[in-house]
Amino acid sequence: MIGWDDVYKVVATMAPLYVAMVLGYGSIRWWNMFKPDHCDAINRFNCFFVIPFFNFHFLSQVHPYRMNYPFLASDIVTKSAVIVALALWANFAKSGSLDWSLTTFSLSSMNNTLVVGVPLMQAMYGPLGYDIVLQAAAIQMSALLNNNTTTKAVENTNNNNHNNAGVSSIEMEIVDLERSYNPAAVAAGNSPSLKPLIKAVFIKLSKNPNSYACFLGLVWALISNRWNFHMPCILEDSILIMSKAGSSVAMFTTGLFMASQEKIISCGPVLTIYGLVLRFVVGPATTAMGAALLRLHGEVFKIAIVQAALPQAVTSFVYAKEYGIHADVLSTSIIIGTFVSLPVLIGYYAVLDLLS
Repeated sequence: MIGWDDVYKVVATMAPLYVAMVLGYGSIRWWNMFKPDHCDAINRFNCFFVIPFFNFHFLSQVHPYRMNYPFLASDIVTKSAVIVALALWANFAKSGSLDWSLTTFSLSSMNNTLVVGVPLMQAMYGPLGYDIVLQAAAIQMSALLNNNTTTKAVENTNNNNHNNAGVSSIEMEIVDLERSYNPAAVAAGNSPSLKPLIKAVFIKLSKNPNSYACFLGLVWALISNRWNFHMPCILEDSILIMSKAGSSVAMFTTGLFMASQEKIISCGPVLTIYGLVLRFVVGPATTAMGAALLRLHGEVFKIAIVQAALPQAVTSFVYAKEYGIHADVLSTSIIIGTFVSLPVLIGYYAVLDLLS
């Protein structure tokens, strides 16, 4: 069973996150230090400067030649199944929408593997827990965050195209007249062009340093572990000085956003419960099914489920705030989820220990 020393380690790991969040909250509500445009600038600084260094630092520590491939396979199968289910709902259900599919996926699958997961799994399961959660973070940062960025860029492009779709009746008449004399124009007008969409997505990704950071982090991990290269200390320290601010600035930004809302639970009780159920019930349940399908057992099976119940990833809020897609829901999930995650995680740990 988990001891009081382990509980203290978990509390000591999560307490600094609350300090940064409370400081961000108090800087607006109590001290009136920042204006809305200042908050947006801080969020963009975190999104485009701090998080890329933060992700590169941890990805470069992954040992790609000693990974637990059964765990990675189960994680990929689980998240792929969730993506397929949400894609079908978004495209074929009457109530389906791309932005809510993305938000639902973030709530159920994007957990705080680095800030909370790494020290927590190390406290609970030792070096094995540290290695596995770091591998899960590699998949989440390199593939899923860039996929989220792409999807959000597509959503924003579609919304912009929809908002700019209104034309005057005179323009419509001119287009209709042109098509009546030119059948080729009819076919060209009816077939959607993917070129503007692809261009918009490419531009969005090319302007996001996180894409380069994830790629370069994995490349460095492959090269350094293959030929035993060591990063020069001047370069390593330059990366560390930025990456160390990753969790603190992200939580500070969450506090700023929370203070800018009229209520702490800014999305309402229904969506709050929806987010908590996805994070602490649906996420571990789907992970357990994927782990059972791949026949994971022992400590690896336990770690897979416990890491799926980690609180919401702060980076999911940062990018949701940047792209304007349900940032209030993700902010509330991070705030409330971080508070309730401690007893939930200890409960999962104790139950899995008893079942074994």
